[in-house]
Amino acid sequence: MSHASHFSTKDRILGAAEELFAQHGFAGTSLRQVTSRADVNIAAVNYHFGSKENLVNEVFRRRMDEMTELRLRSLREAKEKHPGELEPVLAAFIEPALAMAQDRHGGGAFVRVIARAYAEKNDSLRRFLSEHYGHVLREFAKAIAACVPALSKEQLYWRLDFIAGALTYAMADFGMIRRPDGVTEKAHRERAARELIHFAAAGLNS
Repeated sequence: MSHASHFSTKDRILGAAEELFAQHGFAGTSLRQVTSRADVNIAAVNYHFGSKENLVNEVFRRRMDEMTELRLRSLREAKEKHPGELEPVLAAFIEPALAMAQDRHGGGAFVRVIARAYAEKNDSLRRFLSEHYGHVLREFAKAIAACVPALSKEQLYWRLDFIAGALTYAMADFGMIRRPDGVTEKAHRERAARELIHFAAAGLNS
């Protein structure tokens, strides 16, 4: 089995799982549905992922690793180029997430998977996410705290929680503001990011 075909099988399984989790949730999706949609046998799923729980984790990792790298890189740049400024730090948090949500290759399905994760309160997934990506939120909390030193730690965490919630809502395109005719998706996304950054900055400064 060449490396390329090995990769594509794994990727096909992840793509199928992501679509099915988006439609039916984690509990509502069986491995049999995944194998039938990916057109592989159960041995392939077991070989690549070992368990359904791990398959769920890997669906997240596939999207989150890239977004995390972009966020941390943008955060470093923000701190170097705009020390002490809040909005560039917020932009580093918000823009990569909205860009991922718009990714033509299933970004929309992944955002619905995130919504499922909120709804289903999946503990093992929550543990996985906090182990692998908790440090990212801590990095941002630290950078934001430095920009708004008047906030108590408790106030800071409440507000960051609301900002993360607003970001998820914007990613899911649940909002009432539809993309106007003649405005590209990219321009619409940039507008959403800009408005959310201003909103979050005002909330943190209040």
